[in-house]
Amino acid sequence: MNIIKTMFLTLEEEKSLFELWNAEYPERIGYKDLTEFQDYLKGLATIKHYLLIDDLKQIRGWAFTFMREGEVWFGILIDSNIQGKRFGTLLLEELKKYNSVLNGWAIDHQNDLKRNAELYLSPLRFYTKHGFRVSENIRLENDKISAVKIRWVRA
Repeated sequence: MNIIKTMFLTLEEEKSLFELWNAEYPERIGYKDLTEFQDYLKGLATIKHYLLIDDLKQIRGWAFTFMREGEVWFGILIDSNIQGKRFGTLLLEELKKYNSVLNGWAIDHQNDLKRNAELYLSPLRFYTKHGFRVSENIRLENDKISAVKIRWVRA
């Protein structure tokens, strides 16, 4: 597996990421079509993509950073077929190389289903294991997501 860092995605990469997003995140935060997903990406300021590419040149994971209210925020997605094999750690370490602070939202419950009807497993333990602090009193709550803010600061 290789990590490709880029600020611009090809249409094929956007299609792959759209499919990965809809396959791995809870169904409630999925996108109906590619255009809706592309609009989400266009709305993120100063976005940087980190694509995890396998030997067949397929995207198997994706991390991204963007600016929001003067801070760096991030997201990570890993194909469920390769989760638990340190690829999430690999992407997270790549993000930490280029950033001294990372902010994100993490779903902290097991109440959501993915499109394939499998349970979405909270990544909160993964992030705390990697030095993120949980801000229990800062939550994102709406009709699509219930999540807690997580933050990593380089020591």
